[in-house]
Amino acid sequence: MPKMKSNSSAKKRFKISGSGHIKRKHAFKSHILTKKSKKRKRHITHAASVHPTNMKRVRAMLCI
Repeated sequence: MPKMKSNSSAKKRFKISGSGHIKRKHAFKSHILTKKSKKRKRHITHAASVHPTNMKRVRAMLCI
């Protein structure tokens, strides 16, 4: 049987923390920032963890 391949796009978008959580970045921070408030941009900057309902799918994409 061939090796399992991890999803290349998922490798670039997710990282595993030391405690086992999967970190992700917020969307909507790349362009058209003039209409967004300072508060919104500031909150988007920080990383978040993947929601438990999506954890199983993300783990499968990363072959964990």
